[in-house]
Amino acid sequence: MKISKLLSGVLAATLLLTVSCRTDDPIVEPELPKGAYENGIIMSNEGNYGTPTATVSYVSNDLATVENNIYSSNNANAALGDVLQTIGFNGDYAYLVLNNSNKIEVVNRYTFKKVATVSDQVSQPRYIAFANNNYYVTNSSGSSKFVTVYRSDNNAFVKKLDLTSTGERIVEAGGKIFVQNASFGTGKKLTIINPASNIVEAEVNVPNGNIQKTISDGGNVYTIASTSTDSYIYKLSPTGTITSTITLTGIANAKNLEVDASKFFFSSGVKVYSMDMNSTTAPTNPIITTTDDSWSAMYGFAVIDGKIYISNANGFTADSTVEIYSTSGTLLKTITTGKGTSGFYKN
Repeated sequence: MKISKLLSGVLAATLLLTVSCRTDDPIVEPELPKGAYENGIIMSNEGNYGTPTATVSYVSNDLATVENNIYSSNNANAALGDVLQTIGFNGDYAYLVLNNSNKIEVVNRYTFKKVATVSDQVSQPRYIAFANNNYYVTNSSGSSKFVTVYRSDNNAFVKKLDLTSTGERIVEAGGKIFVQNASFGTGKKLTIINPASNIVEAEVNVPNGNIQKTISDGGNVYTIASTSTDSYIYKLSPTGTITSTITLTGIANAKNLEVDASKFFFSSGVKVYSMDMNSTTAPTNPIITTTDDSWSAMYGFAVIDGKIYISNANGFTADSTVEIYSTSGTLLKTITTGKGTSGFYKN
C-alpha cells in the first residue's frame, strides 16, 4: 500500500514536470496600443473659410475621453490648414483633405504625427477613396472638375481624370470607384472609374430625385436622392446597375444616408429615421427629433457601431456641439469640438 502511494506520487510529479517543461505551447503576447487615438472616433472640423482654423478632434469609444486639436498638439502646434473637407483612412494612415489649402496632409492615424504633404495636381479637393494600391481625390475648381490618382505607397501623382460635371463624394465598391456628380442637393449622376485601368468606365443617372449622399456597404453602392415630397434609396451593383429602389413616400428632402448593423439611417429636416435594409416600407416615426432647424444644425451626421453622432456648427460663430445618441434615440452625451464639425470616422 505504501509502495503504491509512493509510485502514484512519483507519477504525478513526473507528469507535472513534463507539462511545465513543454516548449511547444504558443506564447501569446498582449497586443500593444498603436497610439493614443486608437479605438475611438476621429472628428473633422472644417474651420472658418479663408483662415487656417481647421482642426481634428477625438472621442474614445466609451465616450469618456475627448481631445480637441489633435493634429496641432502632435505636430509642434502647427496649423492644419483651411477647410478640412474630409478624412480618408487606409492602412496605418489618415489622409486629411484640405479644400481651401489645396493639399492633403498624410498622418499616422493612431498618433496623428505628420508623414507627408500632397499638393501635386490638387485644386480645391473634396473627397477621397482607395482602390488597387492607389487613392482617388475629387477636385472641383471653378469650371474644372476632375479626379486625381496617387500611389498609396509613395503618394506619387499617377493620373488626372476629367469629369463631365462636378466631382463630390467618392467611394469604392466591388473593386470600382464611384464618383457622385451632385453637390448642394443638385444632380442625378454617378461616374464609374475602373481602378485597374484608371479610366472612366461609365456614367449612370438615378431616375428620380437629386442625389444627396452616396456611400458603399457590402460591395454595393447606396445613394439617397430626394424631392420636395418624396425620397429614394437606390442600391447599385459594381457595374452601375440599379438593383433595388426604396421609395420613402411622404419623406421630403431626405439626406445623410448611413448604414449600421443592417439598418439604414437618414435625416429629413430635424428628424432622424431608421429602417431595416431589406424593408420596402418607409418608416413613419423618427427616432430623433432635434429642436434646432437652423442651416448649421445637423451639419455633420454619422452612425458608427451603434451610436449616432450629430453636430451643430452653431453658425460657425462658436465651436461645434456634438450630440451622441444610441440607435434607439437615447441621448448618451454632448461634447464640444472645433469649428464646423462635419465628419465622424471610426479609428
